[in-house]
Amino acid sequence: MTELEKCAAGLLYDTTDPDRAAAHLRCADLCWEYNRMQPSDLAGREALLRQIFGRLGKDPYVEPTLFCGFGTNIEAGDHFFVNNDCVFVDPGRITFGDNVFIAPQCGFYTALHPLDAEQRRQKLEAAYPITVGDDVWFGGHVVVLPGVTIGSGTVVGAGSVVTRDLPGGVLALGNPCRVLRPITAADRERYRTPEYPHR
Repeated sequence: MTELEKCAAGLLYDTTDPDRAAAHLRCADLCWEYNRMQPSDLAGREALLRQIFGRLGKDPYVEPTLFCGFGTNIEAGDHFFVNNDCVFVDPGRITFGDNVFIAPQCGFYTALHPLDAEQRRQKLEAAYPITVGDDVWFGGHVVVLPGVTIGSGTVVGAGSVVTRDLPGGVLALGNPCRVLRPITAADRERYRTPEYPHR
């Protein structure tokens, strides 16, 4: 079994593997190029994004600076929006549905270093996938940890650290992130009324 196959299977793998290192450097070069593109070159930016990511649906928009470990392990549906300074650590697969909005300085981390110091010194690592449904919104500075699944329609509040799965259709926040309440029809009306508070 190759180190890349071990990684895909959720097993400990050697991070110094030459194939892995080459794939990472390819992505690092593409991200470097993307982060230096003219902001108004929307067609060129999208074309380069499609080289970085494994799959993108229609109408993606990603602000610089963008950092990915490999890029090819990231898949996103239609209308994928990513704001500034987001990080995708993707030795494991990261999957986003349609209409996912990601605020600035969010991180999605599939890599997991061993708790055992000797294994860490051997440069061993494991990776567990992150899966995000449709219509999910991440507030600024959210961190999503390895192996997490987030259901469709959920909103994750700013500054949250998501350590475990979240169901669909809820507002969740905190460190560790917890479900606060369901999102209801009343939430559709709150922004249309003068009574809605400013915070």
